[in-house]
Amino acid sequence: MAMGRQTLSLVLFSWLCKSTAFAVILRTTEKSVWTNEFESIELTCLIESISTNNPRIEWKKIKNGVPSYVYFQNKISGDLEHRALLREPANLLILNASRSDTAQYRCEVAAIDDQKPFDEILISLSVRVKPVMPRCSVPEAVTVGSSTELHCIENEGFPQSQYQWFKNNEELPEDPKTSSKFYNSSYTMNTETGSLKFRSVKKEDAGEYYCQARNEAGWSKCSPQTMEVYDVDIVGIFLKVLGGVAAFIFVIVGICQIQKSGYCSCKDHRETNYKVPQHDNRMDYASPDEVRLCGFVT
Repeated sequence: MAMGRQTLSLVLFSWLCKSTAFAVILRTTEKSVWTNEFESIELTCLIESISTNNPRIEWKKIKNGVPSYVYFQNKISGDLEHRALLREPANLLILNASRSDTAQYRCEVAAIDDQKPFDEILISLSVRVKPVMPRCSVPEAVTVGSSTELHCIENEGFPQSQYQWFKNNEELPEDPKTSSKFYNSSYTMNTETGSLKFRSVKKEDAGEYYCQARNEAGWSKCSPQTMEVYDVDIVGIFLKVLGGVAAFIFVIVGICQIQKSGYCSCKDHRETNYKVPQHDNRMDYASPDEVRLCGFVT
């Protein structure tokens, strides 16, 4: 009975060894990798078990669900043709990585002499892109108590950039209430959109501002721009109002003067109209009565 169990164990062990020996098995050191733009990255496709001497190795790039060949029939193809090479046993080395290389890559190995003749591994690659110089918009001058907004944006960085504002080369806290130096400021900062909005500008908000865009690949900043803050010009406002009133009075006086000078004629509302009598000799005679026209007697 014991001999039978021993024989069965040997057979089972032999079958397992045989199954493993005749199966192609792949593994990778990391299924999700990243690199910075213009750097190199190696996608690992390690063959742990295989019996076939010359297996067929292929790499495919899958972007937006559409596969395309990267390594096929023993040569690099596609947009990696001059920027990649195959390293033993089946690793794919990408040189001078581009943002367009961000995709999923599938390593496929076919071994026709193995009992399990095929295996594959999927690796996700992300190429990070350093932000370019952001476009910054800072108002040149604002008045105390008014609201204003500063803008910062850049569209090249990958992953999407986060934004940070600086005043006089000092980093602004996202919440001014967390800093004793900026506690009285009324700004709100949006690190996702790059907006720096002041609800009510104060004199101490004046200074040089610049914005920094950054992600995992690096950072970039715009040139400093000065924002000046002025007090409300009460005297200027008063003079403007006074000038408007003076102009209005001048127009009224001018109209009255024109009327007094007789440039406008009108009939007296007490004027009486007379009908000129007709005579047989066809001669017209004017009435001896006075006809008053705007103060003149004829």
